[in-house]
Amino acid sequence: MKQEIPAAVMAELRNAYPLTDEQLHFYQKNRFIKLKQVFSETTIRFFNACISQKVAELNTDTTDLAERTTYGKAFLQLFNLWRSDPDIRELVFSRRLAQIAADLMQTTGVRLYHDQALFKEAGGGITPWHADQFYWPLETDRTVTAWIPLQHTPLDMGPLEFSAGSHRIVAGRELAISDESEQKIGEKLRVTDFAHVVEPFDSGEVSFHSGWVFHRAGANTTDQMRKVMTVIYMDKDMTLKNPENDSQRNDWNTWCPGAQIGAVIDTPLNPVLFSRI
Repeated sequence: MKQEIPAAVMAELRNAYPLTDEQLHFYQKNRFIKLKQVFSETTIRFFNACISQKVAELNTDTTDLAERTTYGKAFLQLFNLWRSDPDIRELVFSRRLAQIAADLMQTTGVRLYHDQALFKEAGGGITPWHADQFYWPLETDRTVTAWIPLQHTPLDMGPLEFSAGSHRIVAGRELAISDESEQKIGEKLRVTDFAHVVEPFDSGEVSFHSGWVFHRAGANTTDQMRKVMTVIYMDKDMTLKNPENDSQRNDWNTWCPGAQIGAVIDTPLNPVLFSRI
């Protein structure tokens, strides 16, 4: 049953978060940005509670951490929570987040690709270096992921680490999240002059990164769950490309079923969340 979302939280989800020219330039250059006070402590507490409850309800992975693959140790991963919880839908469909995504990508609007909760358990391992768009059958790089920590996230909890400007590197784009991607992409990045940025996240701070920028996350060495909600946006005029690997074929069938190669991805799972026209 839908809870009563506090009026102040609903207002925050609907109100714009204006970006400065300096912030827009930073994103265009580096293809990531961290923005403080996107959400208030009240909003973070509300969604921490309802997303945590939904993750606990839907998670079926009971395998011990020690027995999992590197990918499995990185996080518990649950998708499209907006479809099973009306409160979470309000966050995922937030005009505030969607407008930030459109502003950063410099598009006239954005569609939803999908959402995912990424909960890194106490003792959870690293998330290896990777570029998200390896998995996506999308024609252009006009994509952006909002990474929303549901608590203050210190370094020992495993916040995101970005290789600033690394979207210009082609080598490594063919690698899924794995020990191999951690090694090969890490080696490549070590011989470039791209700055590696890893910082704590304040409560209410949100990062945004493009599909081809390389990023990773450290292990969670605390005794607390690192709770993160993500929303992946794409240009509202994004078209489906011919998938290049099995992961992209799976994403086509899962996140944009019925979309046609070469056509705009306009399906019931990919609504327009913000448009200027």
